[in-house]
Amino acid sequence: MSQDAVEAAERVVEERVKRRGDLLFSAAGRLSKSWVIDTRPLRVPAYRRMWVGNGVSFFGFQFTSVAVPVEMFQITHSSNWVGLLGLAGLVPLLIFGLWGGAAADVIDRRKLLLASSILAWLSTVGLLAQALIGVGSGWLLLALTAMQSAGFAVSSPTRQAIVPRIVPSRLVPAANTLTYTTTTAGGVLGPLAAGLIFGVATTSTGVTVAYLVDAALFTVSFWATWKLPPIPPIVHPEDEERPSAGLRGIVDGLRFLVTQPVLLLSFAVDIIAMVFAMPRALFPEVATDRFGGGAAIGWLYAAIAIGSVVAGLASGWIGRVKRQGVALVVAVVGWGVAIGFSGLAHSLWLMVLLLALGGAADLVSAVYRQSMLQTFAPDRLRGRLQGVFIVVVAGGPRLGDLRAGATADLTSTTFSWAGGGFLAAGLALGLAAAFPALIRYRPPAAPAAETTHHPTAPPATQKRSDD
Repeated sequence: MSQDAVEAAERVVEERVKRRGDLLFSAAGRLSKSWVIDTRPLRVPAYRRMWVGNGVSFFGFQFTSVAVPVEMFQITHSSNWVGLLGLAGLVPLLIFGLWGGAAADVIDRRKLLLASSILAWLSTVGLLAQALIGVGSGWLLLALTAMQSAGFAVSSPTRQAIVPRIVPSRLVPAANTLTYTTTTAGGVLGPLAAGLIFGVATTSTGVTVAYLVDAALFTVSFWATWKLPPIPPIVHPEDEERPSAGLRGIVDGLRFLVTQPVLLLSFAVDIIAMVFAMPRALFPEVATDRFGGGAAIGWLYAAIAIGSVVAGLASGWIGRVKRQGVALVVAVVGWGVAIGFSGLAHSLWLMVLLLALGGAADLVSAVYRQSMLQTFAPDRLRGRLQGVFIVVVAGGPRLGDLRAGATADLTSTTFSWAGGGFLAAGLALGLAAAFPALIRYRPPAAPAAETTHHPTAPPATQKRSDD
């Protein structure tokens, strides 16, 4: 498929979205101009199925994300070992995230997403098996976490690179907001449900049930991916160098990235926010020491996501902000300050409230960073740049886990948690002041061609757009 055909397909999809929505979604169209979340991307069938599949599977994954650190803490009684889970996830993320992004530019993205999802599912089955057998090995948990991270590292950039191919470009920010809101809703309900399980069952039984739920719900994501239309790489002109899934392809993506200071700065503030202010490696210890364990662990893991969901439901304003660079910096500073104060709280509900405020700021930050990248990147580079994005977005929290656990062992959980949050806020302000390109950023105006029907779009492309 050529780049022209891709652009023509986007125009065809957008025209049909407009035509079909004139009557059925007129009220929603008026609400989209207010504070209510913009749901127009759900009119695209392929995106709607992927949105449902991702939401359900992410809900299931939250059971595992709670169970693994809880099981690790039960085995080792050390927050440092819990922090090592972040390192175990980071190494394959760095390797396979970059490769997976490059592969998404040369392989049919649907097929690549299916293969990488299978790898992640097998790691969950492995976690379930070791829990049933009662192995009790921290090293095995690290190995299975690494395997799961490898699958995620390939599937995530591939999934994100698919979105601009099935959704009109002017609706990409709204699609990203819907995706983040839905996955964070799973991030609320999943940990709360997991917390209820751990509140009424032993730790051994709780982790087994958690892994079983995750493995079962992941099948919905398989269904959504299977129903996607073929998404082959675009056809390049004969005089243009073909992309590669190897080192050359990765280097090409990085070469483009270094010419975009706004993207580099958006990555930098996210790394600051996650490495210094992500407190989740401390949740098992804090839940036990301050709140007596039980369901408290579920509330702590759900709190950030609760704030993100509330912010997402009231996100109609996000697409109307013109000074998006300023908004990004404000969101990151707000995240750091909220996390800092939450680390000082000795009331569970105050801690949950402050973590939720941080989660609201994190959603705003995430939407702007993702939309900036998808706006800058041509389709032939989207996979590779999404690979870099995933390395930063998912690698940052894993480094944050490592930092939080190590700092808590050397000092205290309060110093590690609260001090990291306030430090992140200060560093974000310093970076924005030192490099003003980010705070000057405004999104480019949408091309006029996007609002015009393109009658010459290939029939096969039109059929896939309606699939």
